[in-house]
Amino acid sequence: MRIAVVGATGLVGGVMLKTLEERNFPVSTIIPVASEKSIGKKVQFKGEQFSVIGMEKAIALKPDIAIFSAGGNTSLTWAPKFAENGTVVIDNSSAWRMDETKKLIVPEINAHLLTNEDKIIANPNCSTIQMVAAIGPLHKVYGIERLVISTYQSFTGTGVKAVKQYEAEAKGQPLSSEEMAYHYPIFANCIPHCDVFLDNDYTKEEMKLVNETRKILEDGKMRITATAVRVPVFGGHSESVNITFKKPFKIEDVRSILNKSDGIIVQDDKQKNSYPMPLFAHEKDEVFVGRIRRDESIDNGLNIWVVADNLRKGAATNAIQIAEYLIEKKLV
Repeated sequence: MRIAVVGATGLVGGVMLKTLEERNFPVSTIIPVASEKSIGKKVQFKGEQFSVIGMEKAIALKPDIAIFSAGGNTSLTWAPKFAENGTVVIDNSSAWRMDETKKLIVPEINAHLLTNEDKIIANPNCSTIQMVAAIGPLHKVYGIERLVISTYQSFTGTGVKAVKQYEAEAKGQPLSSEEMAYHYPIFANCIPHCDVFLDNDYTKEEMKLVNETRKILEDGKMRITATAVRVPVFGGHSESVNITFKKPFKIEDVRSILNKSDGIIVQDDKQKNSYPMPLFAHEKDEVFVGRIRRDESIDNGLNIWVVADNLRKGAATNAIQIAEYLIEKKLV
């Protein structure tokens, strides 16, 4: 199995290489790919050094699967060229997510939709992936009428520039405006501004939660509102999710459904102060759910707290799980 990692020198690309190794993915040849300025750089995989190559050379090598994490414009330009050459592309950018001709996949929820005709497959946004993994099984049973989401998103989701900003600020080192990933300091701060503002006064990140969730759960009329906040936290994204169901529920049944759901770990023991935190989710592939309690202000209301490593399940792991499914079902 010849696997290309496009964007191999980036933050998510590095995690993808590490995750492929840890999950013992059946790689016969690893092909690290990046932009022109990174050609020749070395990356490590299974104890060996590999040289980064450019797009044209990678296409010529005809990888079976190319996992992209190189930005939307790069994906729009190059993903079709890989696909035309017989490679299945799993793309981590926002480029193809809302394209009606492309599948948007969280494997535990909707991998069954994939066929051997899908040559470009979209990986959802990090905050969407972990939430949908948690609420998807509940939606099947009770039907979700409305979601109110508040996210607490790690600065690592912004990329290498944000990590450098945080580390410099933590050391008290001055930064120029060009060196900053954000308009304001992220160290010891919370910034209610993830991605760009849109005409409706929501940010792009907030609307990703709205639109991607509707697409994955196949309910275009689901009522959803979101506030996304960037926080000075390593290790993962946290989300407070308020759900209004169409049907009545029992808390013990909700816990039972979540406990039996693939990829979910319930941490919800108030006697032991057990609840999900990025501190414990860091470098893990599962989605952690806790603070499960009824919303007493509304009929059929539920509150949950959802945490996952945004670079693992929120990006690299989800993409690799898609690839694993393709191999298992002989779709590649």
